[in-house]
Amino acid sequence: MHRGFSERACLAAFLTLLAFSGVLYADKLSFDERMDITRGLMAEFAKSKVTLPRAKKPLVFHSNGKYDRKKWQEDLLDNGAAARVGDQVQITRVLIEDKKIIFEINGGLKTGRHWYDHVEVGMGPNLSPVNTGQNESPTAGSTIALEFPGSVPSLTVNDIKQMLGPLFDFSKHSATQNYVESLPAPIQKAIKEQHAIEGMNPEQVMLAMGHPKRKTREDKDGEEIEDWIYGEPPGKITFVRFSEGKVVRVHDDYANIGGYTAPPLPQR
Repeated sequence: MHRGFSERACLAAFLTLLAFSGVLYADKLSFDERMDITRGLMAEFAKSKVTLPRAKKPLVFHSNGKYDRKKWQEDLLDNGAAARVGDQVQITRVLIEDKKIIFEINGGLKTGRHWYDHVEVGMGPNLSPVNTGQNESPTAGSTIALEFPGSVPSLTVNDIKQMLGPLFDFSKHSATQNYVESLPAPIQKAIKEQHAIEGMNPEQVMLAMGHPKRKTREDKDGEEIEDWIYGEPPGKITFVRFSEGKVVRVHDDYANIGGYTAPPLPQR
């Protein structure tokens, strides 16, 4: 009798745990949803409905629409505004964590130099610094952390836009959408796939890849060259080179911690 009761109790506990786990799994953000959110919001434009402060740490905005207005006001007084009411802003990075989604706005707030500014990439003796420090453009944007009471649930891009509705008006970007649809098919495809191709202008690269981490300029034989640099070592670093307002070269390097380019994988 005792054994039968114990087995039934264990079975009941197991089924309860399984059902509970199933609910959690069903609510958890899937890989496809993560990709859709990143692609759907990266480089998206909106109109700011509030004065958005610059902030060294992400500004917390809860999924129920609440946020600490006093703390945001303190950041505004300390660091100034990243955007004012009616300003156009752009989401330049999307990072999905366990209980929050982080949105970098207008390149985030970056003013100082980093250890990777000294990293060099290249092959053999032909190394060049990732950041030469020439005409580098610091960013004065902000970062918002959309926080949830538990794990990030199953969401769509429209769900997130509605949650961020008290801060941003995403309906104002229709002109941008119309502009993209007027472009040649290869450029439309590149913007949709979030990469740069030759012939793009800076605005089109921004739509495809967002704000670069760094910019450098140099004069080569009377021709002004500007490089936009995406990514951080260790990992993939993408160089987008402009000449006369058009992309003339797109190049990827894979920098390890030591600052050298990882050799290509052998072909099989």
